Amino acid sequence: MNLNQITISVRDVAKSMVFYEHLGLELIVKSLPTYARFQCPMGDATFSLHQSDQQINDSTWIYFEVDNLDAKVNELLGLGFEFDELPNDKPWLWREARLKDLDNNQLILYYAGVNRKNPPWRI
Repeated sequence: MNLNQITISVRDVAKSMVFYEHLGLELIVKSLPTYARFQCPMGDATFSLHQSDQQINDSTWIYFEVDNLDAKVNELLGLGFEFDELPNDKPWLWREARLKDLDNNQLILYYAGVNRKNPPWRI
């Protein structure tokens, strides 16, 4: 199996589309007002937004790996993004920064390198 795409529900696809474009994703499908799909700048995965009028689940956590995390966070801060947590080293050997999207989904920008799939405690 290969993870191809993640789709999350948002209240306003057009507003969220702008947010994720500024975050650095490349818009490849625009079907407003109900759908948008992005290509990640690294790898083959895609990320989609689907409009929903139902209460949005704020327990979704989305991880985007970034080679130069600190520089990316500084760039986003310059664009007006607000972070809940600036880049810091985690006990699981990842460097992470955290922010929320417009629907309160938790976004984690991180760099893990070899520890992403091969931490010292891997089975």
